[in-house]
Amino acid sequence: MSNAAPTPFSRGTLTGMLLVGALAFVALLWFLGNGTGGNGNNGGAHVGGQGLNGFAGLARMLEAEGLDVQRQRNRRALENAPGLLILTPPVDADGKEIARIVDAHRYWGPTIVVTPKWLAMGVNAKAAKRGWVQMVGTQAPEWKGFADNVTVEIGNEDSPPAGGWKLGDRRGKFPDDRQIETGSGKGLVPLLTTGSGKTLAAFLDDDGYYPALNNFAGIDPGYGGDDEDLYPVVLVFEPDLLDNWGLADRNTAMLARDLVLATADDRSQPIVFDMTFNGFGASRNLLTLAFEPPFLAATICLLLAALAIAWRALNRFGPALVQGQEIAFGKAALVANAAGLIRRAGRVHLAAAPYADATRERIALALGLPKGLDPQETEHLIDAAQLRRAIAGPPFSQAARHLRDARKPHELTKRAQVLQQIERHLK
Repeated sequence: MSNAAPTPFSRGTLTGMLLVGALAFVALLWFLGNGTGGNGNNGGAHVGGQGLNGFAGLARMLEAEGLDVQRQRNRRALENAPGLLILTPPVDADGKEIARIVDAHRYWGPTIVVTPKWLAMGVNAKAAKRGWVQMVGTQAPEWKGFADNVTVEIGNEDSPPAGGWKLGDRRGKFPDDRQIETGSGKGLVPLLTTGSGKTLAAFLDDDGYYPALNNFAGIDPGYGGDDEDLYPVVLVFEPDLLDNWGLADRNTAMLARDLVLATADDRSQPIVFDMTFNGFGASRNLLTLAFEPPFLAATICLLLAALAIAWRALNRFGPALVQGQEIAFGKAALVANAAGLIRRAGRVHLAAAPYADATRERIALALGLPKGLDPQETEHLIDAAQLRRAIAGPPFSQAARHLRDARKPHELTKRAQVLQQIERHLK
């Protein structure tokens, strides 16, 4: 029989180990499914960039305001993500894809599209931190398929100073006041201009009604269409209005904050920065779906069921049992193994005659009968000893003959017991 073995760990320790392992596995699945691979500080012009051309400063400033700032790596989630969507596509982005995302988001929330300008490269100096860049030139985007009626221009080092930015009585300066990016075209309502009157940011003039943007731009609050379900699209032509380099100026930083809040027109809605156009997209897969509504509820139910099963198993079964000896020691084990072998071979009846002979020899030895007698004569002497002692039951010779004639296991057992009783009384 097996005995309970002492366990090296307590039940609480085992439970903790199981919980830690389960949580680590779930966390691994979540990281794999959502493609979280760091903050993306690679010197690019996106929300993960902490260099001059990045927008990490804008995101941190809005987070400090208590706003819900998200960094989205799923391209398909951009189409129906509620709240303000901020796109910062690179120069070589697909204009048709930008247009598709913007059009799909028009009835989910407002959109800000920031056009790129700076060509940047990493700084090789020893004192430079990760993500630091140096500006080596400018390049205007050519997004064919998106806002084709809008023209974007960038000044050069020989251009006259732009005079900073102007919004009513508010003024601010740029890091570089000559290489300024501006836009022009039909269907634009200017929000910000340079000191010389060129448009730095504007929103599309469509059927939507945007009182917050009208108030920000200082135009008639009643200006616009009558589609109150349509959200605005704001084009920021000069990235230094929102990037880290421009936000070094306090006035520009406060302007960027006010522009974002005016476009959002609702502080309770999230502000989503896109990272997919900048090479940080995560494909939608089964792991991603498992941690997104409505499948998240099913995932939680499965995890709770697994925990319940583990808890039930832990309480149902006690300590582990010590495995018993496969082959026991001693004569009894040897006899039992031999008997089992005979029984498996179906040759139990062959043991009848040897058992009867062995019993006869033991009784003869116990009675002190002469050796070398004929077996039948020995059995008759045993019968006589039974008669003298008045032992009840059949004579030994008759019982031995019946045992030798037995063929079935149960008959052999009963008749062997008769011989055993005779032997017990004669010894």
